[in-house]
Amino acid sequence: MVRWRSGTVVSLRGSWRGAVELDVFVDGSPMRALAYPPLVGTPVAGDRVLLNVGALTMGLGTGGYALVVAIPDRLPPDPASAGTSRDSGHLVKARYTPLQPILLGVDEEASPHRSALVEAGSLDGMPVVTADLHSALPAILAGVTMTRPAARVAYVMTDGGALPAWFSRTLSGLASSLAGTITAGQSFGGDLEASTVHTALLAARHVLSADVTIVTQGPGNLGTGTTWGFSGVSVGEAINAIGTLGGRPIGSLRISDGDGRPRHRGVSHHSLTAYGKVALLPADLVVPLGLPPALAREVSSALAPLAARHRMVEVPVEGLYDALLDLPVTLSTMGRSLAQDRSYFLAAAAAGHHAATLVASGAS
Repeated sequence: MVRWRSGTVVSLRGSWRGAVELDVFVDGSPMRALAYPPLVGTPVAGDRVLLNVGALTMGLGTGGYALVVAIPDRLPPDPASAGTSRDSGHLVKARYTPLQPILLGVDEEASPHRSALVEAGSLDGMPVVTADLHSALPAILAGVTMTRPAARVAYVMTDGGALPAWFSRTLSGLASSLAGTITAGQSFGGDLEASTVHTALLAARHVLSADVTIVTQGPGNLGTGTTWGFSGVSVGEAINAIGTLGGRPIGSLRISDGDGRPRHRGVSHHSLTAYGKVALLPADLVVPLGLPPALAREVSSALAPLAARHRMVEVPVEGLYDALLDLPVTLSTMGRSLAQDRSYFLAAAAAGHHAATLVASGAS
């Protein structure tokens, strides 16, 4: 459960959209911490803070921080009055946890977008790229923008990983390149809030006027090493939502020859389960051309059973590596860089490139 600590803020290390990184002294020892000012207020040196240190002390993946739960001696003011801001909504996320935020849902009665979403029922054939990991987001975006620089790209963040969008430095760095972020389900902190992936997809199309939308979970990934025990099964559920709403589902495959775990080499078992067993509607599964020969053979063999349901689309990768190098954010997946897992990032970029070819050349 929760491992509680009390500490004192020593200094602020830096910040990005929605988050502040801190140095905190706890029992006489320094500790790296993270605060979300929209939730707990803005900490300053000398503040006493209450911390959840569980993920940090256990050394869990992306949880390399103590998380500020409260600044108890200097509480933030109440949100703005009802009817004047996004705080006028009734959409509760991270429900019935001590830090549940109450937000304005994009389709609530008080939302300026209410009428558009009441009338919306289709994605009008919009290409939507799904991926297992948050780290695929910038690579997919690179593939889209290389091919259709004027295309409007929206991001739908599901709740399989981090719930606050503010945790993602990548998302902060990509903000100017996206039409907007919509946080769906229990996730929160996007430009728009949606209760379901379905509503988020409709908002991407009819509120943000997206030409292409990308769907991934937030940073982090729950996995147990079993067939069904990983948060990325939601990728298959997203394919079903996209197809049901009249979009064009495009699956970015998790392909790697840099991952040391056998279950993730070649095509990850996450992709094979999500697309092969959870997705009930057909999608374009993008296979990048030019993979190392041994990897290409592994990929072809692994995907053969999925061809009965899905369309296997082979996509050339010329120019995509340079597009990845030009991104304003650093690429990293499970601690591996672009150079260390080139095939993973090229596969994601190829999915973005394919999506862009389905967008009219005049998209803007």
